[in-house]
Amino acid sequence: MSAAVPVHISIGDAMLEGTLDVPAHAVGLVLFAHGYGSSRHSPRNNFVAAVLREAGIGTLLVDLLLPGEERDDARRFDAGLPAGRLLAAARWIATRPATRALPLGLFGSSLGGAAALEAAAALGDEVRAMVLRGGRPDFASRVALATLTAPTLLLVGGKDIGVARLNQSAYDQLACEKALRFVPGASHLFDEPGTLETLAHETAAWFVRHLSEPA
Repeated sequence: MSAAVPVHISIGDAMLEGTLDVPAHAVGLVLFAHGYGSSRHSPRNNFVAAVLREAGIGTLLVDLLLPGEERDDARRFDAGLPAGRLLAAARWIATRPATRALPLGLFGSSLGGAAALEAAAALGDEVRAMVLRGGRPDFASRVALATLTAPTLLLVGGKDIGVARLNQSAYDQLACEKALRFVPGASHLFDEPGTLETLAHETAAWFVRHLSEPA
């Protein structure tokens, strides 16, 4: 059993709120990056996080934007600010006694996928694996895509045609270990029965495999 712990991460003038939950004997920790207009309370991300914890992986869901910033439409397509805060949250994880020894993974959804790509490229070998759910890698830089080293799984809804094309393009640019999988019958939000469960279990399998491997 594990227990969720509220955390506060100070980054410059911002105080980010998050929820940390690390099961006993965890094999790693996954940091979540949500999309614009979502939060650490996202039911989809929390569902995925619960499946990860059942597989022995800790989770940290954190709000990368402040409430006022979430209402600013100018930030809708800006991955720079959440990427910088995601990077800072990863640094915070590396300083905490309960988490610093755990191999780190990143999970990004929608625009959070671009932020995760940028942060993972900057962190290099400190990130051991990454998964994007309906990610928007087109908002990440070509440099990030070209220099990424973490094994990366791109999961896209089979009916999410436009985002599927964007992920295919990003997949072709990645030089790291990679996989691109389409979840049959799923739209962008994975609202269809059984699709979110499929995505969550594929995500858990990817992280268990790569976070359990020796560095």
